[in-house]
This record gives sequence, C-alpha cells and structure tokens, in this order.
Amino acid sequence: MELQEFWFVLIGVLFTGYFVLEGFDFGVGMLMPILGKGSDTRRRVVLNTIGPVWDGNEVWLITAGGALFAAFPEWYASMFSGFYFPLLLLLVALILRICAIEYRGKIDDPRWRARCDLGIGIGSWVPALAWGWVFANIVRGVPLDADKQFTGAIAGLFSPYALLGALTTGLLFALHGAVFLALKTAGDVRADAVRTARLLLVPAAAVVGGFGLWTQLAYGADWTWILLAAAVFGLLGGAAALFAGRDGWAFTGTALTVLAATALLFGALFPDVLPSTIDPAYNLTVDNASSTPYTLKVMSWAALAVTPVVLGYQAWTYWVFRKRISVEHIPAGIGLSPRVANEE
Repeated sequence: MELQEFWFVLIGVLFTGYFVLEGFDFGVGMLMPILGKGSDTRRRVVLNTIGPVWDGNEVWLITAGGALFAAFPEWYASMFSGFYFPLLLLLVALILRICAIEYRGKIDDPRWRARCDLGIGIGSWVPALAWGWVFANIVRGVPLDADKQFTGAIAGLFSPYALLGALTTGLLFALHGAVFLALKTAGDVRADAVRTARLLLVPAAAVVGGFGLWTQLAYGADWTWILLAAAVFGLLGGAAALFAGRDGWAFTGTALTVLAATALLFGALFPDVLPSTIDPAYNLTVDNASSTPYTLKVMSWAALAVTPVVLGYQAWTYWVFRKRISVEHIPAGIGLSPRVANEE
C-alpha cells in the first residue's frame, strides 16, 4: 500500500470513529427535549450519559481535519472553498453546542437552562444533518475546473442525493443516540429511550437502505456491496437485540451500521477524493491531491507512535464511566455540569 492510500484509509478511519462516537452524542442532544421532558432532573440524566466522553469524541474530528490538511492539502483547500458556508454553519453549531453543555449548570435559572437546552438541540441537529449533506456531495462530486477551483453555486449542492444523505445521518444518529440512552440509563428514562428507538427503527432503516443502495448503484464498486450488506445486517441485528432487551448488542448493531455506511462512502469515493462534475480529468485523486512522500512518511511515524496512546486513554474513559445513570444518581440543587455530576 502506498503512503497516499494509507492516509486515505486513515482519514476514513478517523471520520468513521468520529461518526460512530460523536453520532450518539448528536443523537442524545437531538432527543433531549423528548426524553428529558417533564423535569430538569430527567434532562440532566440524559445529558450526563455523554458528560465524560463528548469532548473526547470530538478529538476524532480535530485529528481527521488536521490529517486531511496535512496529507491532502489540495482536497482540503477545494473542499473548504466549495463548502465554505455549510462548513462554517456546522462549526458555529458545534461551538454553540460546546458552550451550551459546559455552561448549562453554571447559573441557577430555569430560563438560562432552557436557552442552553435550545443550544444543545441546535448544535446537535445541524451537524447531524450537515455531515450527511457534505459527504454526499463529496461522493457525488462538485464542479471543479482545470485549476481545481470550485466553480459552482451553493444551490447546486442541494441535490436529491445530498438531501437524502442529510436525512440519513440525521435519522441514523437519532436512532444511535436513543439506543445509547437505553444502554446508559435506568428506570423511566431508559423505558422512554427504548420506545423512541423502536419508533425510529422503520424510518431510519428506510432512509439508510435507500441512500446506501443509491450510493452503491451510482458510485460503488463490486467489493463495496459487502459494506452495504454489513450496514443492513447491523441495523437488523440491532433492531432484534433492542426488542429482546439486549441493549449492549443493540448499540453494537447501530454502531456497525454507522461504521459500514461511512466506509461505504469512502469506498465509493476511492481513488478520487473529490470528483469533478465538469470533467473526470479534473478529479482530485489520492495521487494528485496529496502532500510530498517525505511529509507523509514523517506523519506516518508520528501517527503510529501517538494513536495507540490516544485509543487506550479513550477506552479507559469509557470503561470508568460504564455504569447506568438514573434520576436517583443526580444530586439535588442546581444543574451541575455533566462532567461533575458523573464524577460524584
């Protein structure tokens, strides 16, 4: 495997890890108004399920963005120039979400917490939809000219395929979050999470199946049928486990679906990194969009040294905070920050 191919695969792995882990974070934020309805204590239970891990999950995005910039600068530049507005909107939503989570419990005021809850909702829904829209456009291609410059308008990014991609990630992350809440909570919150997950199963399966089949037929290769089958298997297996009361296996199933669906997008894209809808000769590929071999070599050694440490630390975090949370575990008083409440 050439270094260019290695870094394409590694960037795919980083985005896959981000969507699997941050996907349920988004889902929790999206469902917080529903599953936290009735009392602030319930909302704190919902938010505390991701309290110790949400910021660690976002490290995957930071690393993926840095790797993309360093390994494929042409891809990074063309993508960010073409998707400047949606990516800026996504970034603002992520910042809003971070601030809302961190500062929700700083002031003992119901109106303040309600505004923060709104920020969490917006900061979860916007990225959940935007990521599917962006990656669908990357796979479909954009108008790149001979100078690798984006020449289209933002209206051209709203194709039926791209809108279906947005709906797919939105529903899939919502389902992933509901199953995670079923795994991490107890009592009435868990019961409501299970009911919500069951309600989301059919629409999520319909859009995931439709988008996956469209991707495979229009852009996929022979071997990517395996990834589509894995996504369907994960969703069906997760549904069966959910109805059987096996929360851990249900979460494994939805995680497999997110993993396989993301891998399908990267598999359908390769060897291009950003196709041109003007002329295939203008496509950005792993070869013409990459950094120098020396740069990729230095990055590879650094990644091999650091990655095991980061993965080990994050796995340890999930193990420490593996227990379920219920309303009985929430301390009285003002809404503490998610991290503090989980550590008590």
